[in-house]
Amino acid sequence: MKKIQSRFGEIDYDPANTLLFPAGLIGFEALRHFVVMPNEKEGPLFWIQSVEDPMVAFVLTTPTDFFLDYAVAPDSREREKLGIGAEDPYLVVSVVTVSPERKITLNLAAPIFFAPATNRAIQVIIEGAQYSPRTPLPEVEVVQQ
Repeated sequence: MKKIQSRFGEIDYDPANTLLFPAGLIGFEALRHFVVMPNEKEGPLFWIQSVEDPMVAFVLTTPTDFFLDYAVAPDSREREKLGIGAEDPYLVVSVVTVSPERKITLNLAAPIFFAPATNRAIQVIIEGAQYSPRTPLPEVEVVQQ
């Protein structure tokens, strides 16, 4: 086990279980290793904490929890970077942003593909799609009884 200081305090982690981004994240290419933080609350959001920079952490979520028709998949080149074959499972997650006005958006234009079998992840840019890097959460209809 190793320890890092972070915005969450001191974290113990197993280097063998870190999430590897071989090319980093967009804008953070030098940061390659992340720890998935345990959820302290129930809900769809979770954090990943950089091992290399204790001040960098990202909130992530599964976009299909909010956008049922959101469907992206890694191509063969991306699967190669993830170290998985055509039939191997992968997960799709999005970076969550909260503005100073407390508006929550998801980056649907640059999803993260995660391969549980290899503990590798890559962030890709979806070219020519209708997706936005700041997609607001859909409005929830409240049904009155």
